[in-house]
Amino acid sequence: MNVHLSDDYRPSEDEPFMNSRQQEYFRNKLLKWRAEILADANQTITNLQEETVKEPDIADRASTESERALELRTRDRQRKLIGKIDAALRRIDEGIYGYCDETGEPISLKRLEARPVATLSLEAQERHERREKVYRDD
Repeated sequence: MNVHLSDDYRPSEDEPFMNSRQQEYFRNKLLKWRAEILADANQTITNLQEETVKEPDIADRASTESERALELRTRDRQRKLIGKIDAALRRIDEGIYGYCDETGEPISLKRLEARPVATLSLEAQERHERREKVYRDD
C-alpha cells in the first residue's frame, strides 16, 4: 500500500475513519516523532561524553549533576515512549490503530492528533483515571 500525502493533508471527520490516507498520516507522524526522540537521545549521549570536566566549585558541580540527572530522567521517559510509538506502528500494520482497546469504538481524530499513541477513547481514559484514583493507595 503506497499512499502519497500532500504536505498540507490533515485527517478529517468527513472521510472514512482510518482509511489508508489517515493510516499513512499517523504512521508518518509516529515515525517522525520516533526519529526526533532518537536524535535527542544521541545528542544527550554526545553531551554527556563531552562534559566529563569536573567543576572545581561545589555549587557548579551540584548544578551540573542536577541538570544531567534531569536530562537522563527525560531520556528514560522518552525511551518508554518509543515503546508506545512502536506499539502504535504495529497497530497500524494490524489495522486496529485508532480504535479504543476497551470499547472498540473509534478514538477521535483530535485525540489521536494530540496523542498519537492513545489506545483509549477520551471517555474510556477518563473512566480509567477515575478508577485509578479510587483504588490508588494514598
